[in-house]
Amino acid sequence: MNSINAEAIELAVQDQHGDPLPYTVIELHVEGAEPASNLSVAIMDQVDKSFSPEILVIQQGQYVNFPNSDNIRHHVYSFSQAKTFELKLYSGQPKQPVKFNNDGIAVLGCNIHDSMVGYVYIASSPYYVVTDTQGRAKINLPKGVKSITAWHALHRTGPESRMTLNHKSIASSDDKPFPITLVTTKPAPRNTFQSKFKNDTKNKP
Repeated sequence: MNSINAEAIELAVQDQHGDPLPYTVIELHVEGAEPASNLSVAIMDQVDKSFSPEILVIQQGQYVNFPNSDNIRHHVYSFSQAKTFELKLYSGQPKQPVKFNNDGIAVLGCNIHDSMVGYVYIASSPYYVVTDTQGRAKINLPKGVKSITAWHALHRTGPESRMTLNHKSIASSDDKPFPITLVTTKPAPRNTFQSKFKNDTKNKP
């Protein structure tokens, strides 16, 4: 993040039990911020029947390649509002990368292996940070911040929702690090590819 005219702040994200929340995405929405340009193609691999990384943070408008490094075929899909797509059964490299035009969160699955779950966080702002394994993060707070949001895959409102934080309190606080609490829950049963396909078939005339 650009440090010009910015104040460094420290954040500590935890759940309702006081346990640290790693891999929480904190995004700053800044007045007049220019979107990132010349974006490279991001990589969401498939290794040992898992998405790698499990959480991929990209910029709005960025392309993502979904190579399959396993020796078995996968069928990647997302039914999320931010991005709905399907890469039918394949191995190796897919035909082409997928472009993510809308900001938000795309929850990924594989219709062959229901245990595979991944997330693509599409940021609309170039100002964001991901907490470390201790739930800690440092970020520069530039002028013109309109809002700050926090996202975690296990947030109680669902994996596609974000929590809006009080950015004025964060900016004026003397707490180092500034504590942020997100209420989490256990993963809910997923709407799998098979159930979605069946429901869509039933709804057809």
